[in-house]
Amino acid sequence: MTIDRLEEHPNLPAILGVLAQLPHITDADLPKLAAAWRNMVSVAEARCRALSPDSPLVIEVLAAFDAISALFADDIAGDTDYVKIDPAVTVVALKAVRDAVAAVYARPILSRGEYGALMGAWRSVYPRSTIVEPDLGPAGPDIKRLLGTLPQLSRRCHDLKAREAFEGLVVAALTLDEDEHNNAIDTAFRAAVRTGRRRIWALVRRSAAEGLGRFCPTCRVHGLPSDGLYDDERVLALCADAACALLVSDAVDPWTSAKLTAPVNQLIPLQRRPAE
Repeated sequence: MTIDRLEEHPNLPAILGVLAQLPHITDADLPKLAAAWRNMVSVAEARCRALSPDSPLVIEVLAAFDAISALFADDIAGDTDYVKIDPAVTVVALKAVRDAVAAVYARPILSRGEYGALMGAWRSVYPRSTIVEPDLGPAGPDIKRLLGTLPQLSRRCHDLKAREAFEGLVVAALTLDEDEHNNAIDTAFRAAVRTGRRRIWALVRRSAAEGLGRFCPTCRVHGLPSDGLYDDERVLALCADAACALLVSDAVDPWTSAKLTAPVNQLIPLQRRPAE
């Protein structure tokens, strides 16, 4: 059986259950996952099979591994005062997480024993799959709307409105008061730490990067030759900062929120829906 899309995967509910749990992993869960993980021969062999080139959607599995690394980058580095778990413990815990991700994707080619070996540590902490969306706070709909708009910018080589929006964002990024903007993003991130949303913060930024990094569906290229070398990075930072400001809009002062969201306020109206 060839599986070309996630929607075709026979183990889709389990995949969604594991992926949905990732941003909900707490500091208290990390030591439990680490304590339950064992790299026995049977587990290593099952992992090797699950990550083989013929495993279903193995490229998506590797992308999920990258997402895990991004979500827990601060925890692995361990060089900030808000990280309370020993980075060595987090590193082991994330091995259990990656084994679970590999297992649910590779289920069609794994034996029952192989699947159980890879899922053992994960199931000891999360015995049942629950698909709960990350809490994006009271501005959740606005965050989703912004993130949902970013892929449309990939059409800027064919869509004049998308091109205007992108160029407007580049100008906005180039004309920022950097000191004020940096102070505002620092304030917003401290609010994310204080309210327990720092991993959701990382998830939002990664989602923004994935949305803006799409290739044009028509010509399969990214952007235009005339785009400046760093234009994509500038626009990504601007949009990700705005989305993160919305995430903590209930925990920061109005000035901070406005400072980070104002530069992209024209993005949504400028965009055209693909069906229009």
